[in-house]
Amino acid sequence: MRKKPESISPDLTSLIDVVFILLIFFIVSSVFKKEELALILDLPSSKAEELEIEKKEVFIEISENKFAIFGKEVNIVELDKRLSNITKKNNNIIVRIDKNVRYERVVKVLDNLQKYDLNNLSLVTKKVD
Repeated sequence: MRKKPESISPDLTSLIDVVFILLIFFIVSSVFKKEELALILDLPSSKAEELEIEKKEVFIEISENKFAIFGKEVNIVELDKRLSNITKKNNNIIVRIDKNVRYERVVKVLDNLQKYDLNNLSLVTKKVD
């Protein structure tokens, strides 16, 4: 009488332990973004009160040589196209402007906002203690 060969199967317990340890490591070491901001800006200071921001706001960032809208870097032409696609004219427009930006760059953005009748404008600053 012949014996049936025993089947060999790997021990999955240690494999599952390693997978969970890796999962925990990646969750703990990941960085979660608070806001979708594309440019690193040095904002001017102000003593104004804080504004509550909702999800439907339009974020525009202006640095010395770049523009960004909705957290994505764009040029002035692309910024103009995106502003033209905004359908609700009562949306809040949140503008972050680096304090070293030339006035001419700010005026370009303000002209585009005025062209599409986007007037509900808020400027972001650093809070002064």
